[in-house]
Amino acid sequence: MITIGDILILEPKFSPQREKYKCMIVEMNEDSLYIDYPVNTQTGKVVFLTDGSQMKMTFTSPDGTAYLFDSEVLGRVKGNIPAIQMSRPDESTFIKIQRRQFVRVETPIDAAIHPLNQEFQPFRAITEDISAGGAALRFAGWRHIEPSSMIALWLVLPLKSGEIQYLHMNSRVIRMSESDNGFQLLSVQFADPSEADTQTLLRFIFEKQLEFKKKGIMG
Repeated sequence: MITIGDILILEPKFSPQREKYKCMIVEMNEDSLYIDYPVNTQTGKVVFLTDGSQMKMTFTSPDGTAYLFDSEVLGRVKGNIPAIQMSRPDESTFIKIQRRQFVRVETPIDAAIHPLNQEFQPFRAITEDISAGGAALRFAGWRHIEPSSMIALWLVLPLKSGEIQYLHMNSRVIRMSESDNGFQLLSVQFADPSEADTQTLLRFIFEKQLEFKKKGIMG
C-alpha cells in the first residue's frame, strides 16, 4: 500500500500549533520508514523533529484513497540522503479517510476546453494549478459556463522522460471567477477518471514536486 516515493503529510499529535509538514519516503523496511527532512507547508522551512515525537501521518494511494496512521520519530540516519527514521505500524491499523486528499501543484499546462453538447465554442486555457482530482484553468476573454455543468478537458502533460501525455478528462465545473489580471479562472473536478489517467497525473505531480524541491520552490 505504501511505497518509496510516496508523499506524506505529518502533524504533531501533541502540539498547540496545528502545523503540517510535507516529506517523502526515501527508504523503508518492515519496521521503519525513512523520510527526507520534512518541510513546513506554511513557511516552506525545514523542520527538525526530536526523537520520540509522536506524529499523525497521512498519504494518498494511487487510486486517490487517503489513509491516516500514527508514527514515532526514532532518530536521524546519515547517508547519501540524510533521513529521519520513523516507526512503521502494520498496514491493518491504517485508517481510511473518506474524503479525497490530493496534492496540488501550481504549474502552467496547456489545456483545451470543449463543450459536451455544443454550449460554447472550444477554447484554449492554461492551468493555474492541478491535482489528480481537478484543476484551476486561466483563460483570456469572457465566457459563461454554468457551475455543475460538464465539459471535456484536454491536458498536455510533459513528463520528465521527454514523453508527452495527452489526457482527455470529462470534468465538472465547480466555479468561475475573475483573477486580478483580468483573466477568468475556471475550477473543475475530474469526473471518474480512469486509473491510468490518475496514475499519469500522480506521476506528473510527483515529478513537479521533486523539481520544485531541487529548485527550493515548494509547490
